[in-house]
Amino acid sequence: MVPKPLRKLFILHFIIDFIFAIPLMFAPKAAMALLGWQDAEPVATRLVAAALMGIGGISFVARNADAEAYRHMLTMKLLWSSAAVLGLLLSIIEGAPVAAYGFLAVFVMFFGVWLYFQ
Repeated sequence: MVPKPLRKLFILHFIIDFIFAIPLMFAPKAAMALLGWQDAEPVATRLVAAALMGIGGISFVARNADAEAYRHMLTMKLLWSSAAVLGLLLSIIEGAPVAAYGFLAVFVMFFGVWLYFQ
């Protein structure tokens, strides 16, 4: 049985991912400049957008799946969020813009949520 709050969180995760992914995909330099990155590389930015669309998209597509499918999706989300935390920490150490701290907080929060439901 999949808890109802987890199903709702998957929909929220889809919405949040797409809110960030769409501008990163279609206006990568402008979106990153708003976040403090002045010379953002559009290919890497669009790859991040693609990851957000894929991971957020599966949250929506599979929102009515069974418990076994949710376990696999939670494992994927734990791997993605932990890798994002590592990447953001390394970037912060190297002097990333202040917005990186906000992204770090979001990914740490999502990691905690996914771990709780795992």
